[in-house]
Amino acid sequence: MAKICEITKKGSINGGGYSNETRAEKYNPTGKRRRYPNLQKKKIFVAELGKAVSITVSTKGLKTIHKNGAFKTLKKAGII
Repeated sequence: MAKICEITKKGSINGGGYSNETRAEKYNPTGKRRRYPNLQKKKIFVAELGKAVSITVSTKGLKTIHKNGAFKTLKKAGII
């Protein structure tokens, strides 16, 4: 299973990490690390279809579903 949101298509990114000690010394990078989106496995009931759909979605995607409605958002994403 890929770590990608099915609604927003968010994936992982590469970002730098700094410790508190390096912040005090101005510039001494600690290297890169991979950062993943906050993904959740959810089962969402779609009233128009009369059934539940299981998806892996980021928390931002859940807010989008809550705002625009399940059927409209899932149809736009190409899941149903």
